[in-house]
Amino acid sequence: MLTRLAPPLFVLIWATGFIVARIVAPHAEPLTFLLVRYVLALLVLGGIVLAVRAPWPRRPREWGQAMVAGVLLHGFYLGGVFWSVKHGLPAGISALVAGLQPLVTAALAGPLLGETVTGRKWAGILTGLAGASLVVAPKIGDGGVPPLALGVCFFGMLSITLGTIWQKRTGHTLDLRVNALVQYVGAALVTLPLVLLLEEGRIEFTPPLIGAMAWAVLGLSVGAIGLLLYLIRQGAVVGVATLLYLVPPVAALMAFALFGETLSLVQMIGMVLAATGVAVASRS
Repeated sequence: MLTRLAPPLFVLIWATGFIVARIVAPHAEPLTFLLVRYVLALLVLGGIVLAVRAPWPRRPREWGQAMVAGVLLHGFYLGGVFWSVKHGLPAGISALVAGLQPLVTAALAGPLLGETVTGRKWAGILTGLAGASLVVAPKIGDGGVPPLALGVCFFGMLSITLGTIWQKRTGHTLDLRVNALVQYVGAALVTLPLVLLLEEGRIEFTPPLIGAMAWAVLGLSVGAIGLLLYLIRQGAVVGVATLLYLVPPVAALMAFALFGETLSLVQMIGMVLAATGVAVASRS
């Protein structure tokens, strides 16, 4: 049952991350928000791990591998995307850059993991990329794109790609809850010096931020990441990455329902293409 429910649940929860980012932007600096989110996720997961008496990593190498995954999947990816948007990169461009992940994952999965990417999968990946691009196209403004912000966002996309592959290679032995907890240790350790170096630590605990933070910790940091780790363990990383093509359409629908954002015909066509691409690439 979980195997069937995990993909749609993951896409649905992951898409709410864009809503959270929009809500918290006026109330907190991005890296400061992420650092607090990681610390709170550590406390929640620590309580869960202690309550169920999950086994801790036995070797220093297992701790190190999980922390590296956390640095790549959370610290560098989320930090890079949040920082780049805060420093002038249009949200549509950042979503488009993030949409390159399945393409890069497919290119690296063969040499690094030995996964076979068939012609049908490539067709689905390219179709999904075209669909996701159409969904975010109306959000791409005519203003200039800051080169540094674009580079940081691209670095974040590469980080989650490599983090997914790293997790597939090294994270198959640890309890998923413990694995996630140790990952957030790595994410917090890499984010703390960046906060001290680049930000003033501004965060205003207003009702909107508190609500968004609660969902970011419980829904995203615990729920979505738990599902992501489960999907990586159960299947091929190319198939998992391809699911991300469904995130822009779902996020656009959420923004339409919550904020009254319009949906153009081009975006609707893109939604159909993205879903078609995922269906083609995921077909067994």
